[in-house]
Amino acid sequence: MRFSITKNRIITIISIIFLLLCWKIISVFYHSEFILPSPESTFLAIIKLLTTKNFIFIVGATISRGIIGFIFSFILGVLLGIFAGINTSFHSFLKPILVVIRSTPVISLILLALIWFKVDMVPVFIAFLTMFPFICTNVIDGIRNVDRDLIEMSRIYKIGQTRIVKEVYLPAITPFIFSGASSAMGIGWRAIIIGEVLSQPQFGIGTLMQTAQTYLLVNEVIAWTFIAVVISYIFEIAIRKIEHIVVIWK
Repeated sequence: MRFSITKNRIITIISIIFLLLCWKIISVFYHSEFILPSPESTFLAIIKLLTTKNFIFIVGATISRGIIGFIFSFILGVLLGIFAGINTSFHSFLKPILVVIRSTPVISLILLALIWFKVDMVPVFIAFLTMFPFICTNVIDGIRNVDRDLIEMSRIYKIGQTRIVKEVYLPAITPFIFSGASSAMGIGWRAIIIGEVLSQPQFGIGTLMQTAQTYLLVNEVIAWTFIAVVISYIFEIAIRKIEHIVVIWK
């Protein structure tokens, strides 16, 4: 087992080195910082960004918008998902709404949000609409995968619906909730940054990416991209760690 883990880590490191090598070769081929800067130039740009005085405010603003959007989408997604999974009539009502939200281009939502909300609220709104369908759909799927015999037995013994939800449905759908939350976070960060790029709040990774692009600072655009990827990865790992703690049978 330990050998397998070590082997997989070595393969992962080799993959990263391969990607960096490809990046270096392409940057040498173009030989232009305005098209594709070298890995070392981008690394220096990352160090420069990390040492700027407003870095914490910029990253903190983006993270706070993501967390707020996630909290709202998580609470509403779980509640509506449970109700829709139990009640087929409500599921029929909710399904078209989820399809519309999921199918609407993000850019359309952002343009409408720019009309409806202040600039700081646009990324939060986009985060909510992007994450909500993932969580809600996963919860519905989880409810539908609950053992029906167990539900029937609970009803035969005249156990209340609230207790069935608490002691039967919730433990069963917990892995589905975390799976949906993980997927939602991955997609949500992209939507948040796109929202920041277009809405241009005072602080935000998307705002700084747009500014760097305007001045053709390609290395800074890529540097902010790396920072955004790291943030997304950290949150995904955090969700998985919480899942391992909550879902004790895993």
